[in-house]
Amino acid sequence: MRPLRLAVIERFARFPAALASQTRAHRFGDATALIAHPDWESPAPIVLWLHGRTASKELDPGRYLRWIRAGFAACAVDLPGHGERADSEFQSASRTLGVLEQARTEIDEVVHALGEPRFNGVFDLDRIGIGGMSAGGMATLRRLCDPHRFRCAAVEGTTGNLAGHYAQQHAIRHPSDRIAENDPMQHLGGWRPIPLLVVHSEADRVVPFASQRQFVERLREHYTRQGSDPSAVEVLTWPETGAPEEHMGFGRHANDAKNAQTAFFQRHFALN
Repeated sequence: MRPLRLAVIERFARFPAALASQTRAHRFGDATALIAHPDWESPAPIVLWLHGRTASKELDPGRYLRWIRAGFAACAVDLPGHGERADSEFQSASRTLGVLEQARTEIDEVVHALGEPRFNGVFDLDRIGIGGMSAGGMATLRRLCDPHRFRCAAVEGTTGNLAGHYAQQHAIRHPSDRIAENDPMQHLGGWRPIPLLVVHSEADRVVPFASQRQFVERLREHYTRQGSDPSAVEVLTWPETGAPEEHMGFGRHANDAKNAQTAFFQRHFALN
């Protein structure tokens, strides 16, 4: 087995130099993560980010570079069976619910660890956000249905309506009780209204926008019932983007998506 230091260097070798110099690798229990911090000296807000199925935490370093330049840190975590802990069995669509369940439990472990003395207080956990893409977004939305400390959240190409989504996915069948347990829309009673940004291609062929639109409508109704402003749930979509399967990266609108997301976190971390 190669030394960890060499492996870390190779993993970040394709990052822009300004990002690689501020990025460190960490392990939190079974979870493998990268953390990028603006300076590693002063307390900064932080976003916990979960990628999609079959990808890894190193995907899309431009996102993390924007974040540290905007003044907040990134903690990107490999999904179970992905990245540094790759296991092809976990990357199968038939195992998605298991991945979501494990990822959800690991979120709390990572958040707790970020407050440990070894980090010298460089993370402002009173200003912590969460987000994810595709499967990572599903885990994010379900986690927000239970008590948490996150100030805001942003998701991309995902859905909080798993029952509606899987009803249209005839190739993959999951037990209805496991779908229900992982389905954010069936657990909205525990959702504390916080700012949420939803980004999606309306032509997405992997996670069609129809199920996410239904989730957004239901979530806004929940905010209203809780006496909160439903406009705190923001939606940014395009009819089509030119991205692969209209799902990966937003194609010609990638820059718009990343800039909008960065500005969203800046605003809710009071960094503007």
